[in-house]
Amino acid sequence: MATEYQNQRPETDITLSWDILIFASLAVFLMGTVMGAVEVLWLDKRFKNKSFWKKILYKMGFYLLFILIINLVTFPLAASIELGTSFLNTEVWQKFSKYVASITFLSTFTSLSFSIFLSLLYSDINEYLGHTFMINLITGKYHTPKEESRIFMFLDMKSSTSFAEQLGHELYFKFLRDYYDQLSNAIIEHTGEVYQYIGDEIVITWELQKGIENQNCLLCFYAMRKSLQQKSIYFEETYGVVPSFRAGLHMGKVTTGEIGALKKEIFYTGDVLNVTARIQKLCKPMEQEIIVSEKLVSLWKFSDIEFVPLGNMELEGRQEPMELYTPKNKV
Repeated sequence: MATEYQNQRPETDITLSWDILIFASLAVFLMGTVMGAVEVLWLDKRFKNKSFWKKILYKMGFYLLFILIINLVTFPLAASIELGTSFLNTEVWQKFSKYVASITFLSTFTSLSFSIFLSLLYSDINEYLGHTFMINLITGKYHTPKEESRIFMFLDMKSSTSFAEQLGHELYFKFLRDYYDQLSNAIIEHTGEVYQYIGDEIVITWELQKGIENQNCLLCFYAMRKSLQQKSIYFEETYGVVPSFRAGLHMGKVTTGEIGALKKEIFYTGDVLNVTARIQKLCKPMEQEIIVSEKLVSLWKFSDIEFVPLGNMELEGRQEPMELYTPKNKV
C-alpha cells in the first residue's frame, strides 16, 4: 500500500511520508486492538465447538472480511493525506479505484490471507497441545531428557462421582469441559502449564522459579477458585450443581523429556508427582481446600505468606512422614 523513497507506482500506491507513517501506525494499532478484543470476547467462543479445520476457515473468513473493510476505508484516508486534499476529492477516489484493480491490492490481500492462515493454524494447534508445548517442541528443549526442579499442583474436583451419576455421561462431559474452560485463564495468567487432564483431575506444573515468583502457584489456586465462584449461577442454572476443588502442592526434581512414537508428549518422571498426589488425597480427611508441602513452604519463609502447620503426616507408600501446611486464606 505504501512504498518507501521513490514511488514506482504513484497511480496506485501511497508514497511513504511521516504523516502517512503516523497514520498507518495508528490504524494498525487500532485494528490490532479491535481484532484482539473481538477474538477474546466473541470470536473464539462463537466457533469453540466447531471442528479444527472449520474453526480455522470460519475465523479466516471473518478476519479477511474485517481487514478488507479496514483496507478499503483507510486507503482513501491515506490517499487524501498524501495528496493534501479532501477525502471527497475525485483524485482520491480515482486513485482508490485504480488501487482496487491493481496487482498491489491483489498481492497485499494474498499475503495477508497466507499470514492469517498460518497464525490461526499455529494458534489452534497450540490450543490443542498446550501453550508451551509447541515452543518446547520447535526449540527441541526436551529432545534430550534433562533434570529440572518443578512445582506440581494436583487439583481434584469435589463430589465428582455424585455429579457424574446425577448428570449422566453426556451432560457430565459438557460440565467437565465448562469446568476446565473456566480454570484456563487463571492458569495462563499465573504462568502455569497443564500437564494432564485425568478425568475430573488436572495436573498443573511450573518451572520452579516461575512458580515461586509473585507467588504464582498459590495465587493460581485462588484465581481458579474465584473464577468458578463468579460462574456459580451459570453452573447452577445449566447443570444444577456448582463445582469446587481441593489441591495439593509440592516441588522437587524431575526428569523431563519427549516420549512417544506415535504421539509426542512432554513427560515428567520423579517422586515429586507421587508425593503431590498423596498430599492432595489428604485434603478431604483433613478438611482442607489446599495443602502445601514443607519443602515448598520453606521457599517462602521470608515472604509475607502465612502458613498454618497441619502436623507431621504419613503419606501412603512413603516411610518418612512429611510436614504439611495450609496457607492462611487472605486472598
